Amino acid sequence: MESTRQKKIARLIQKELAEILRRKSGEIAPGKMISVTVVRVSPDVSVARIYISVFPSEEKDKVLALVKEHLSTIRYELGRQVHNQLRIIPELVVFPDDSLDYIDNIDKLLKS
Repeated sequence: MESTRQKKIARLIQKELAEILRRKSGEIAPGKMISVTVVRVSPDVSVARIYISVFPSEEKDKVLALVKEHLSTIRYELGRQVHNQLRIIPELVVFPDDSLDYIDNIDKLLKS
């Protein structure tokens, strides 16, 4: 169960990361839309688990690998944006969010 503080920090990180990825999407993955769907922060705010959705999802693994390559610069940009709100900039760990693929699969199964 997340505390109120964790939820507030997660919302702040999600908002700022979405903006950073929107700006950097041209160099990370041109032609792809990258969305930050969920952010979960550890109780000590040292680690943030970032769930990313990619559209179109054909090259999701490739885009995720590119995001992981640029993670240090993304964390630096995040630190520059939120340095007044947070003392500790959490380590970012990226995971794929496959909920859209799951929904598509359920729709296909229901239609057949």
